[in-house]
Amino acid sequence: MKTATLLTLLTLLPLPLMAQKTLFSINDLIPGGSTYFRSSVPDNKYLTWWGDECIEQDIHECRIISKKDGTAQTLVTTEQLNDILLAADQKPIHHLYNASFPYPEKSLILLSNDSDQTLIDWKENKVVWHVTLDPRSNGTDWEKQSKATAYTIDHNLFVLTTDGKTHQVSSDGNIDLVYGESVHRDEFGINKGTFWSPNGTLLAFYKMDQSMVSKYPQVNITLPSETKEGLSRCATPAPDPYPMAGETSHKVYVGIFNPQTDKTIYLNTGDPTDRYFTNITWSPDGKKLYLIELNRDQNHGSLDEYDAQTGEKLRTLFTETNDKYFEPRTPIQFLPWDDTMFLYQTRKDGYNHLYIYNIKGELVKQLTTGTFEVIEVLGFNKAQKTILYTSNEQHPLQKNVYSVNMNGKRMLLGDKKGWHSATLSASGSHLFDNYSSPDIARNIDLIDTRSGKTQRLLTAANPWDDFQVPEIKTGTLKAADGVTDLYYRLILPTDFDPTKKYPAVVYVYGGPHAHNIDASRHWGARGWDIWMAQQGYVMFCLDNRGSEHRGLAFEQVTFRNLGVEEMKDQMKGVEYLKSLPYVDGNRLGVHGWSFGGFMTTSLMTTYPDVFKVGVAGGPVIDWRFYEVMYGERYMDTPQTNPEGYEKTSLLNKAKNLRGRLMVIYGGNDPVCVPQHTLSFMRACIDADTYPDLFTYPGDGHNMMGTDRVHLHNTITRYFEDHLK
Repeated sequence: MKTATLLTLLTLLPLPLMAQKTLFSINDLIPGGSTYFRSSVPDNKYLTWWGDECIEQDIHECRIISKKDGTAQTLVTTEQLNDILLAADQKPIHHLYNASFPYPEKSLILLSNDSDQTLIDWKENKVVWHVTLDPRSNGTDWEKQSKATAYTIDHNLFVLTTDGKTHQVSSDGNIDLVYGESVHRDEFGINKGTFWSPNGTLLAFYKMDQSMVSKYPQVNITLPSETKEGLSRCATPAPDPYPMAGETSHKVYVGIFNPQTDKTIYLNTGDPTDRYFTNITWSPDGKKLYLIELNRDQNHGSLDEYDAQTGEKLRTLFTETNDKYFEPRTPIQFLPWDDTMFLYQTRKDGYNHLYIYNIKGELVKQLTTGTFEVIEVLGFNKAQKTILYTSNEQHPLQKNVYSVNMNGKRMLLGDKKGWHSATLSASGSHLFDNYSSPDIARNIDLIDTRSGKTQRLLTAANPWDDFQVPEIKTGTLKAADGVTDLYYRLILPTDFDPTKKYPAVVYVYGGPHAHNIDASRHWGARGWDIWMAQQGYVMFCLDNRGSEHRGLAFEQVTFRNLGVEEMKDQMKGVEYLKSLPYVDGNRLGVHGWSFGGFMTTSLMTTYPDVFKVGVAGGPVIDWRFYEVMYGERYMDTPQTNPEGYEKTSLLNKAKNLRGRLMVIYGGNDPVCVPQHTLSFMRACIDADTYPDLFTYPGDGHNMMGTDRVHLHNTITRYFEDHLK
């Protein structure tokens, strides 16, 4: 068992216990709290790019930042822009935080102000283009070459062209037939439903037919704002098409709309039943469309090429298979210096890496290799023929910025430690890097991607410097397999006394696509963790096998049995907790949300003699009630894996509940629908066990704003009442 390996590897010391200072309030620590931004968010600079010029956005002005010394000079002000807007009979703007500069070397600034979109030439002091969108519009997608805007209203797709003409692409949209919106429940990296061609003349879009999908009976309890004849005070149905694992799923089509002809063609993909279409990419010349087709079993995918004029399939470039699951999450990216080659990301060697293929579908080269994950491709430096990306090559808990050339030579950019998020300039010659580390609240650097030269733009003070911050430790434990290192975070109570015995709470998530511990500020500790430490709890968190950024084998160990191996790893963490002389092993609690709510309930009912108190938020209770794409990827279908579904169902474990468990859910949760929680309550009633229940009426999967503060007060009170 290793408890200090991480600190040695990263040559970082644990945060020291601070001298007596100000104590936190919960509003200081929880997003939505009245003092959260003042007390917990480090100073920041809001930056964007104007070509390769770095621009700082502020309330009253945008400033251009010198690459030589980081000094800033005023470029344009709200006063100047408002004079231009008022002269053109348009509404004034109140800040410049959402301004953008879409055209390198042109003095044009794009302003989005409610439904208005305006391009202003600040040097010529005039409006050069303006449109007003329908105020009901959603999913606005503006294309800078053609200045056309795609948007949706009531599930129908519209295009507003630069001449002010509105083109209605569809008219039969409704809850069953959806145009221009994200599909496949936002899985496979999908987060939008429209895709402009490179020159902005054609628009690819998703069309989703979910008329055959079961409707989950959500209910709207909002009282009408005005009492009029015909309006009811009674709750109204708000059905949500929700395909559960093993049931009939929706069908997706890919259309291409031409605003010049007002014509739409659809890709000839054949019958789309039980197939997923994702990772849409245009060819650089706009003549072809590429997408990855995935079978419903999610173990076979093909990269296919279609003719954008006829919709006919031209060929399959290559296929990829996996005996468990294959999850494509990023579109191909054509190299800006060679239209005949593209970048492809895959985990086929066990870790997400970068590959170069030619347009024939032939592998040219694997650019990155090793036991680390490429996390995000930032873009390209065309002049240097390099690719900029982030990865955890330095350490599994870090995210650093790299460049790699076509020979596979990698170069680290920026600070070697920490968790980095970077944005690339238009040509890729520079990037700005916003990062933190356990002892750095926030730094922002401007980096030359060729030379690696760095210019510091901001060093933010730690907003917690005036507060009494508990000690945070990190380290590694062996997983239940006895081989794999798992990372943990341990937070000691404020005013810690090693001679005392403290209650301990395990915070857990444990599922794929997420992690809890990283080398960011305060080791990624949540505000609630700090709040609970201040109340006198030891707070513990462990990233078990199945979580993200540790490779495919690390993730796939949970296949067809979600929660089983994860719980074994969490219990290794519990063993470690119990070994600490200052932890009271008879006062252990557990809390988590979503997958973490599933884990919390699983732990409470699988190890009823270990955990005294638990709070499960928005939990999955039975994977048969979860949606097709995510659920079947990790569990297969209930028809093909009945043993796995039966083994992991918490309905069967309701009889085991002994400790105090409170389940919290959003009354209109569209992710882990209320059926999960309500079914568990029914099972507990039938089994004569006694959980507690708390509902946030009208909320979804997560509570936001002041509801979020209320939520964390509710969770804290439960532990205070039953664990202390």
